[in-house]
Amino acid sequence: MNAVHFRINGRGIDAEIEPRQSLADFVREELLLTGTHLGCEHGVCGACTVLVDGAPARSCIAYPVALDGASITTIEGLAQDAVAGELRAAFTREHALQCGFCTPGMLIMARDIVLRRPGLDEAAIRHELAGNLCRCTGYAGIVRAIRAVALARAGAAPLVTRGASPAPPVGPSPLTLPVSPARRAGGEAPAMAAPVAMASAAGGAFIPAPLSNPIEITEAFEVDAPRGEVWALFQDPARVIACLPGARLTQPSDGRRLEAEMSVKLGPMQAAFGGIGLIAPDPANWSGVIHGRGVDGRSASRIEARLAYRLEAAAGGNATRVHIEVAYVLQGPLAQMSRGAIARDLAARLTSAFAANLGAALKGQATPVAAAPLDAGALFLALVKGWLARLFGRG
Repeated sequence: MNAVHFRINGRGIDAEIEPRQSLADFVREELLLTGTHLGCEHGVCGACTVLVDGAPARSCIAYPVALDGASITTIEGLAQDAVAGELRAAFTREHALQCGFCTPGMLIMARDIVLRRPGLDEAAIRHELAGNLCRCTGYAGIVRAIRAVALARAGAAPLVTRGASPAPPVGPSPLTLPVSPARRAGGEAPAMAAPVAMASAAGGAFIPAPLSNPIEITEAFEVDAPRGEVWALFQDPARVIACLPGARLTQPSDGRRLEAEMSVKLGPMQAAFGGIGLIAPDPANWSGVIHGRGVDGRSASRIEARLAYRLEAAAGGNATRVHIEVAYVLQGPLAQMSRGAIARDLAARLTSAFAANLGAALKGQATPVAAAPLDAGALFLALVKGWLARLFGRG
């Protein structure tokens, strides 16, 4: 059992909770807040959506032991919320529910949509709702209801919902506040000449900060080139970015800062994360850190990441082993599609493509993996084929 303290619908909760108990089970079974519905229990259908620190989250795959200090709002906590009230009225007027099973999660997501993107059109609403499934309405009434509230708020300023309180739904975003330089595991981040703040379309001044509850991935690969040559390539942002599938520089880099875009395709969904980065090399240890932040203009999903690399001589100095550690936090609608095991396998395949491109670049050859949008769907299909091959290859 783990001792956890958080706030649920404004009420302080101190509890001893099993690490394996989901947030959905806790609020339903322990607090009797049964407005949070359980559907797929895999984070896919959206019926269990709640607000965690003001942003939508799947409670069936969230765990109270990882939410110590968080502020959580269920559908019951929005009873007096003005925007939720407008949406309830619109859902009733537009006949936007039948069985009602998906409705609590749909209302919570709809509230987030109209706050972040007031005045958005029908196509954008359907895109934003892609992670909330309904089996009986056909979505038409739901879309009309959300569209009506979005239009009524067309003159309102877009709000950052991460870190916001439900009433009023306004709060600071940790992605736009100046904070102290990050520490990485094992000590201080490599020293910079001076703190550097950057501003771009990604929003606000950017000073690297510790990531909150990131997904972390560690990979290593070997390339047939001396460590000095690999180090020189890593100091050239244009060459490094060219090795990443779907990535490109959007502005020339001075070697310390970069502006880039990475396109990702997941079935019919496409995202283009445009953002900024800071580069901090540590020549004494053949290592470095790249901090970055970006936003997808279509879904308003945000990502903040840290990539640390270390080069190790191999094969008597004729080859180099590249160690990479990635930590990232993805927020917004696209975060609903993230799964730890799948993310790690996809990252491993992306690393393999990066390694192949890096080896080709060092030899002066064309990259074997084209700089087309990263097709996560194709990578996922390869992952499934790999699982099936391992499964039926046994025995």
